[in-house]
Amino acid sequence: MDTIRDTDPIIPAIAEDGSFYPIGKMQAHREAVFHLAVSVFVFSGEHLLIQQRAKHKYHCGGQWANTCCTHPHWDEPVATSAARRLREELGFGVPLTERHEVEYSADVSNGLHEHERVTMFIGHADRDTLVIRPNPDEVAAVRWVTADELRADMARDPEAYTPWFRIYCDRFPDLKI
Repeated sequence: MDTIRDTDPIIPAIAEDGSFYPIGKMQAHREAVFHLAVSVFVFSGEHLLIQQRAKHKYHCGGQWANTCCTHPHWDEPVATSAARRLREELGFGVPLTERHEVEYSADVSNGLHEHERVTMFIGHADRDTLVIRPNPDEVAAVRWVTADELRADMARDPEAYTPWFRIYCDRFPDLKI
């Protein structure tokens, strides 16, 4: 979920038979093509690190999302893409553990659509000592929230959150990813 200024990277799309084929990221989003993605959730105890997407992102700008997310590049392992994007967006790395796969479909604004098989990763850090260096091209703000705080805020203002993050929170309401 890179910025529109990026060249159109080639990502893995998923054919009906389950095989993969290369497709441009923007084409996949314009045509709602089923494709791979990753989502990262970094916890400190009961707190989850969330990010507000930069306002100028090509979709869902200014909305809050999980720690970070992206699409693997063609022939890039999903674990590698998760670690890469955490460093690119937030300037740090932590060991990540693959947890679940989630499939979803959602309109994400600007005539774009997500239709993804998402591999979810979790990591752990100490929020008191973790040095976060948000990339301003990608991230407007970060904050640590508990599941209760997140549910309450999401109920008050659901549109402040990305469609995929709302879906994840519906499926994992206690953030037991």
